[in-house]
Amino acid sequence: MRGIRWAAAAAVYFVLTCGLATAQTTLRIGLAEDPDVLDPTLARTYVGRIVFASFCDKLFDIDQNLNVVPQLALSHSTSADGKTVTINVVLKAPYSPLIAQFTDRAGMMVSPKAAKEAGDKFGLRPVCAGPYKFVERVQQDRIVFEKFTDYWNKDNVHIDRVVFLPIVDSTVRLANLKSGALDLIERVLATDIKSVREDKALKLATALELGYQGLDINVGNGGQAKNPLGQSAKVRQALELAIDRDALNQVVFNGEFKPGNQWVSPENPYYQQAYPVPKRDVAKANTLMKEAGVSTPFDVDFMVPKGAETQAVAEVIQAMAGEIGINMKIRVTEFATSLKQAEQGNYQAYLLAWSGRTDPDGNTYIFFKCNAPQNSMGYCNADVDKLLDEARVPSELVARKAIYEKLTKTILEDVPKIYLYHRRILIAHTTKLDGYKQMPDGLVRVVGLSLK
Repeated sequence: MRGIRWAAAAAVYFVLTCGLATAQTTLRIGLAEDPDVLDPTLARTYVGRIVFASFCDKLFDIDQNLNVVPQLALSHSTSADGKTVTINVVLKAPYSPLIAQFTDRAGMMVSPKAAKEAGDKFGLRPVCAGPYKFVERVQQDRIVFEKFTDYWNKDNVHIDRVVFLPIVDSTVRLANLKSGALDLIERVLATDIKSVREDKALKLATALELGYQGLDINVGNGGQAKNPLGQSAKVRQALELAIDRDALNQVVFNGEFKPGNQWVSPENPYYQQAYPVPKRDVAKANTLMKEAGVSTPFDVDFMVPKGAETQAVAEVIQAMAGEIGINMKIRVTEFATSLKQAEQGNYQAYLLAWSGRTDPDGNTYIFFKCNAPQNSMGYCNADVDKLLDEARVPSELVARKAIYEKLTKTILEDVPKIYLYHRRILIAHTTKLDGYKQMPDGLVRVVGLSLK
């Protein structure tokens, strides 16, 4: 009888251990939003870039010090005149941001066959060259990928499946991580840092972002631009002077973020020290309002993407702006919807973040160039266009920074966008996840990760 029991127990043990040996590992990632289209040629959202990182390799990538490193391309070199980049790319004119562009969506390799067959439906079943391949997407619920067995670096891919789960509520996102329902979450609230650090089952990974949080002003995109804020640079300057960036950082983010007034942070080599972050000056703001001929309070349609932190920021700005007679009427809008409404000019002020790019061109050109794809502000200035193009020619930092200094002066005077702060990327994950490192671009890189 004992022999039978032992044999049965051994059989059960064998089945269990074999099952464990062959069990698939799944990395569950909690996203702050549902991404837009999964087509790197059309996508706009930061959260979409996080998803792309799992299945669309690029020609190049970056390291923790913002150095460009090879990914699909083995190397590159640029000729002395800046017109020839040796990765089989020949340029009509020098274009210094080129390699930096290839570290993002522009460098992602998609399947030509799939792209041709699917056409504008490619984003429904995307096919890229990457460590994972697309399985399914259920809008507002999940995006599933499984390991691509023929990946060029397959020996460094240790997780079988990656599932992205959009959970807009940051408190719910963190609760799911703590309960074990998720393995990693992006955009932890600054106010939750202490809670994460005190949890022995969790780790916090951080880096100062390449991008910024800003306040876009509709200055020329349709009828909504026809109000004192949209029509007068002095009124926009007054609004900026009404905002206390340091207080905003302390109140909403416990001082964890970096106040800023330019498209790069004060720690970036391209930051223009000649134009430091201005202090709040209500008296000067009121003077500018009078000079602009604004003597009575007026309302501003203030579009704010849904989210605890963005709404808290909007309320602080609302209170500060109210002191100089600008009534910021907060209109909370689902993020993807807000992007569409901005394109249509359906706003007067818009609280919008940009995840940032390694090269300053990626933080400026598409926003300030006349009729540029993401210039929903309707801003157009011939001098700015000229400087944006000039900054693309030299490759040396000193020469380019000198051009950007002129650009900074003009943009800060015209104020189509008010830069507020630079976020600290806050990624929390279970201690069971090994190998995670945070890069300044905010992306979640899955190659090299393993789950205990």
